[in-house]
Amino acid sequence: MPVSRPTAAIVVYFEAISGQVSAVMEPPTLAAKLGTTTHLSPLLRKARRLGLGPRELEILAVQRGCRHYSNGTEPEQPLASEREFSNEELAIALLSTALRYDPHSIRCGAAMLSADGNDPRRLARMAVMERCVVPVRHVAEAGRRYEPENRFWTELLDSLPPAPSPKSGVLPHSTRFVAMTGFTRQGPGLVVEWQRPIAPRHKKAA
Repeated sequence: MPVSRPTAAIVVYFEAISGQVSAVMEPPTLAAKLGTTTHLSPLLRKARRLGLGPRELEILAVQRGCRHYSNGTEPEQPLASEREFSNEELAIALLSTALRYDPHSIRCGAAMLSADGNDPRRLARMAVMERCVVPVRHVAEAGRRYEPENRFWTELLDSLPPAPSPKSGVLPHSTRFVAMTGFTRQGPGLVVEWQRPIAPRHKKAA
């Protein structure tokens, strides 16, 4: 039976409205929060092929040693091996501006950025490709502030191109990347420790 013109118009109208609603309900990306255009990320596309969405990337960070960000529900079996998805790729994926905006993901990415064995020059190249120089530089500047003796941060900053300061309030404050305690072995006193992956016991023993 042919559809009348008014009915066809209604169908088109509701299809258009449906598309607008789904676009509105889609969570904003970090790029959108920073006021830039969201790009099509090759790295996140690779992650999706491995079954790694935003939540799975966070779980993988916990499995790789970021136990301080665990909620206790992560499976023991790794979601991906380091050969399939390296620590450097994981760090940059979590800081990618194409990822949906979540400060928790950014904190996980900040921790993974200085994982043992990461190459600062390779991270810088990946940050440029993933258009996440702004969040990576933000983390690296915080790292150098808290660990001025750690050459990793200096080398990473020297390898990154200049970038504008992020919009206020979008990226986590630098204190969110560290753990602070008020006691030392000598008694009361502030101890600040950068949050990074803790190698599993079997790796430490290896």
